[in-house]
Amino acid sequence: MRRLYSALLYLLTPFAVLYLAWRGLREPAYRHGWGERLGLPPMDLPQRGIWVHAASVGEVQAAAGLIRGLQREFPQRPLLITTMTPTGREQVLSLFGDSVRHCFLPLDLPHAVKAFLHRSRPSLALIVEMELWPNLFHVLKRRRVPLVVVNARLSGRSARRYARLPRLMGPVFRAPDRFCAQTADDANRLRQLQAPPRNVVVTGSLKFEQQIPASARERGEALRRELGSDRPVWIAASTRDGEEEQILQAHRTVLERVPRALLLLVPRHPDRFSRVAGLVRDQGFSLHCRSSDQACPEGTEVYLGDSMGELLVFYGAADAAFIGGTLVPIGGHNPLEAAAMGLPVIMGPHVFKMRQVAEQLVESGAGQQVHDAGFLADAVTELLEHPDRRVAAGRCAQALMDANRGATERMLEQIRPLIAV
Repeated sequence: MRRLYSALLYLLTPFAVLYLAWRGLREPAYRHGWGERLGLPPMDLPQRGIWVHAASVGEVQAAAGLIRGLQREFPQRPLLITTMTPTGREQVLSLFGDSVRHCFLPLDLPHAVKAFLHRSRPSLALIVEMELWPNLFHVLKRRRVPLVVVNARLSGRSARRYARLPRLMGPVFRAPDRFCAQTADDANRLRQLQAPPRNVVVTGSLKFEQQIPASARERGEALRRELGSDRPVWIAASTRDGEEEQILQAHRTVLERVPRALLLLVPRHPDRFSRVAGLVRDQGFSLHCRSSDQACPEGTEVYLGDSMGELLVFYGAADAAFIGGTLVPIGGHNPLEAAAMGLPVIMGPHVFKMRQVAEQLVESGAGQQVHDAGFLADAVTELLEHPDRRVAAGRCAQALMDANRGATERMLEQIRPLIAV
């Protein structure tokens, strides 16, 4: 089955190249690293070190505390971090500078995977969350490289999809020496998909370990002063296609009740920035773009966060946060960054990728779920009009974060015996 999978990947590789070329036309960062993606890794990769794969910005941020823990405990081991996206690479360099080495993970082609592992020869492989690559895991297993999937989460929908391909995915789930699952539900699904029970451990979520840099708070406060310290501000973060229309509908209602309210609108993907800006203008809102590098005029109704790596800054300038990917069936993005900033959290109905976290936020009083744009407008208006409720929810959010810390140390406990091999 894996050979058929590999043959299909080779057939699809030209389309992957075309996709990279298309992205490169729109985002210059995608013009670089093609050799690394196609099986030509750099000559100077560190060897016998710890390799961490974190697909993009969110995974890099989630794993930051664990990576620092590895640097602290194993200073003699070089660290190699791979990502799939240029924004992930930028986040790695921003957080760790030259204390780690970065390259892009190759496509899951047999020759590319073998070349990467031959060049890097890791003593330990850590995969953040659920990047499951049949050829990569097969070669790691054959080379007896200890493999740990950290912060593992597996939704019911994904589990059902993997269960349809037992001959391909069964060996993938049997390959890791450890699955460090976020929740007991995640662990049960992993075991049902042939992961050996002894290799599955519940360690909690790294996202509760979120540490907010002082610089992000300071820049957020500076942005808030620019926007107006007494002006009500709410943020819609990591929004997706088909979601902005609903958010703008809600904001129109909010403005009827809170006339000075400002919406910070931050689309998930940079290739959609210009399209969302056009949508805002077409809807008749006055718009200011972060990329303009100008002060935001007083009468602005929507502030577009069309920059990279500043989501924490935008959270620091807001009074309440709506989490994108939840008004459309994406499953939701990370709400815990907003919670760590002490913001009340609002989510739509589609939270299947973060169901337990969403439930914890609601049960603790830190968050609420809404069903559509009308309910979103009601929730935002209530929080903007009642500072006492907003502050209380923010305190609940921070208390929830504090109560769930400790995943980093639990994961390190699982890693230590393996790296000594």
